[in-house]
Amino acid sequence: MTEWTEGRKRSFIVSVLRSGTRRWPPKFLTLNEAKTEKKINVKTGRLAQHYLCAGCDNDFPAKDINVDHIIPVVGPEGFVNWDTYIERMYCDKENFQILCTNCHTEKSMGERQSRKQKHVAPVKKKKA
Repeated sequence: MTEWTEGRKRSFIVSVLRSGTRRWPPKFLTLNEAKTEKKINVKTGRLAQHYLCAGCDNDFPAKDINVDHIIPVVGPEGFVNWDTYIERMYCDKENFQILCTNCHTEKSMGERQSRKQKHVAPVKKKKA
């Protein structure tokens, strides 16, 4: 069997930790509090529970929402350590919010940009 690279190990651990959040109780409390009403989903024509997006204040069916960490698991400083990662991943309900897919995508892109800007190597000045 070949040795795993550090990147592969890290990816595996992140995957396992993320799958565990599917059963994290504060996540479900946040979902329950964001429920609006059951109404017809325009995409499927079926009755579906809808949830209020904290970003745009519209309501969406479950397939079109995400439970988002308000304070990102990996912040602008990048990966700190596993203890910080786990603490942020398995946070209290106060750090969760419901976002529609569009709002979540926008927020995530902003967070990625912020991390990239923080980790950009300084530009070397040319000698005159």
